[in-house]
Amino acid sequence: MSSIRGFAKDCRALMAASSKAAVAPKPSSAAKPKRPKSPTKKKAPPSSSELRKPPRATGILKVSPVSPALRQFLGASEASRTDAVKKIWEYIKLRNLQNPADKREIYCDDKLKTIFEGKDKVGFLEIGKLLSGHFVKAN
Repeated sequence: MSSIRGFAKDCRALMAASSKAAVAPKPSSAAKPKRPKSPTKKKAPPSSSELRKPPRATGILKVSPVSPALRQFLGASEASRTDAVKKIWEYIKLRNLQNPADKREIYCDDKLKTIFEGKDKVGFLEIGKLLSGHFVKAN
């Protein structure tokens, strides 16, 4: 019987040693040597010419030459698509050329017929399509 008790003592001692190792505290980060931080590159402040440079207009905001018919309507040799559409809508509203029953439909007077391919009526979604031919592509 004494051999069983001795075995039990040995097992307890082994188990206690293994549980202490499992619960042993991890070394703290303060004990690790710290690496020096790499120097960060700072950007130079923008120059005054960079601050004043306006963003480059692209797409429908880009000013481009227009056809003679649209030039006569707008009174300018160059325009952006958005400006052209705004001025056409101002003209339409000022002269009350929208169909009262269907506001999406626009009646064309003689001046609008010159830019809308001679059509008597135009849907408001057609305006952009009909204007695209009046903008000359410039490289």
